[in-house]
Amino acid sequence: MNPESKVTAEHLKRAAYLYIRQSTLRQVFENTESTQRQYALRRRAVALGWPEERIVVIDEDQGQSGASTTEREGFQRLVADVGLGKAGIVMGLEVSRLARNCADWHRLLEICALTHTLILDEDGLYDPGHFNDRLLLGLKGTMSEAELHILKARLVGGVLNKAQRAELKVPLPVGLVYDEDQRVVLEPDQQVRQSLRVFFQTFDRSGSAWATVQAFRRQGLKFPKRGQAGTGQIAWQELTHAIALDTLHNPRYAGVFCFGRTRSWKDGEGKWHYQQVPREQWRFLKRDAHPGYITWEQFLANQERLLQNRQFHGGGERPAGPPREGPALLQGLVLCGKCGRSMTVCYHYRGGRLSPDYICQKDSVEKGEPVCQHIPGGGIDEALGALLVESVTPLALEVALNVQQEVQARVAEADRLRQQQVQRAQYEADRARLRYMRVDPNNRLVADTLETQWNEKLRSLAQAKEDYEKQHARDAVQLGEEQKARILALASDFPKLWRDPKTLDRDRKRMARLLLEDVTLQRDRDILVQVRFRGGATRQLRLALPKSAWALRKTKPEIVAEIDRLMEEHTVSEIVHLLNDRGWHSSSGSAFSFHIVNHLKWSYRLKSRGVRLREQGWLTVHEVAALLDCGWNCINHWRKAGLIESIKFSDKDDRLYRRPSEAVIAQIKSRQHRKPGTNPDSALTLSSAV
Repeated sequence: MNPESKVTAEHLKRAAYLYIRQSTLRQVFENTESTQRQYALRRRAVALGWPEERIVVIDEDQGQSGASTTEREGFQRLVADVGLGKAGIVMGLEVSRLARNCADWHRLLEICALTHTLILDEDGLYDPGHFNDRLLLGLKGTMSEAELHILKARLVGGVLNKAQRAELKVPLPVGLVYDEDQRVVLEPDQQVRQSLRVFFQTFDRSGSAWATVQAFRRQGLKFPKRGQAGTGQIAWQELTHAIALDTLHNPRYAGVFCFGRTRSWKDGEGKWHYQQVPREQWRFLKRDAHPGYITWEQFLANQERLLQNRQFHGGGERPAGPPREGPALLQGLVLCGKCGRSMTVCYHYRGGRLSPDYICQKDSVEKGEPVCQHIPGGGIDEALGALLVESVTPLALEVALNVQQEVQARVAEADRLRQQQVQRAQYEADRARLRYMRVDPNNRLVADTLETQWNEKLRSLAQAKEDYEKQHARDAVQLGEEQKARILALASDFPKLWRDPKTLDRDRKRMARLLLEDVTLQRDRDILVQVRFRGGATRQLRLALPKSAWALRKTKPEIVAEIDRLMEEHTVSEIVHLLNDRGWHSSSGSAFSFHIVNHLKWSYRLKSRGVRLREQGWLTVHEVAALLDCGWNCINHWRKAGLIESIKFSDKDDRLYRRPSEAVIAQIKSRQHRKPGTNPDSALTLSSAV
């Protein structure tokens, strides 16, 4: 079919739309020939019968990719006008100019077919309403999208191939540069190198990014940063927490080349999102790829420490706060061994004294959940106090003096860094002076500017010298022999001060905070106490859970056993006198009484003296009366007469009787049947004979 025959009068009544696009701004400025070819399609529209003033050029999408329509306002306007029936023909140099996405391309074809709009490219004229043209346009759109993926695959393949060999050139962090052979080497600036070494050493000592920032601020040290892109100059700034974390998380400082640390994707609105990928999922990782400031093992240890710090502070823990008046020695220093949060203090009375409890209750307060841990703290405070007294010894203080010497060495290292800052400021001032001296004095426009720059450098130099002198004066305090002797004397003074009842609880807390970093508690069958001292030393204790109130008031087992033994031969009152004569006390601390011993007998189910005698064969008065065939009130007469043996088994003169022999039974029965007037004293003779 002749292309011109597809153009009808209906098409010519509507406007002709020419869509022009380049993917990047670089292509817009460099690939000008492609732009001219796209604008030249106007002549094709004129040849088909459209007047010049009826040709609409849409070129506001210059520098936008055709992979999506999110940022292409021109394409969206084109689709809207086609849908409204304003367009008779849509022109583009090729399909890839209109869309490189099949969804967008086929949507445009569908709308063009519904509104009877023609499509023209450099190869020909097409009617989307005809099957053959629609099929050809669909194939062209598919090939255009496939071309985009092929180009991307080639580029990504080349990048991955170089990354696999650790030869991919990527921006380097401050402290690392490319040499003439494009190899990664350490920054030649000695001040930059020294600053990074001090940074990693400080973190290794403190174990915290925030503590490292504080150390740099306290010592007046600056941290390097890369200057403007392409200049390669180093600028100096205050170290911040974000910069510290970025430096610690960057594996390039460990001499490691890595690729694929982040994952990126585009959402439905066309916005890019980035997410950090776990180290196990990094695409490429090559150790010892170039020199570094730390080892790979140190890098992994730093990451583990940062992870622990994040878990510890993830709950928004409160600071320790100032020492208060309560007796809780570890106020503000206790961490929960289960969740890592800070534990709060509450008090209760135990034995008439105020005793602390350490509670992890953040989720309980905020979310109504059960308390994480509730640990009695009285025994813990006593154990920690004894540990502190034990730790402050002459040997420990001697070690502290050695640590002080190491600290002085670190101070000297920081002093050298500050000297380098002064040297750099002096160099920049000299260079500004040299530029000013070389300028023509008559050229006041340039000379005034250079003079202003020289004055600024001189002020910076003066400020650097002033900061150095102030910090140097603070660091100049050294430990003399007299001060060392006074510190060693604390080994004997500290236990006395700690145990002195006049020492306030607040003062003990202050001393504990000078020695302790934190204490972690975990409750199970016992209490696990993990102590971290200032300086990094650790100790671990296991303490038994304190007894409950009822257990504290429980009588000692040896006392119960002695009462049980005495029950064999004594009554309750006799046992009370025996225990008190020995100086023994009940669980409450008072002397024994009839009520206490009787309650212990009932509580521990001890056999009474009567039960024990019954088990040995002793008889009751009724049982003896039945044997003698007499009234029970006669038994006392025969007992006094010496015919029946009895024993007292209670404090009420209750008695049990030994079983009489057959001869005694016969004699008693004969006496009971004797005629009146018979001498009863003859029974005594019989009893003696028996």
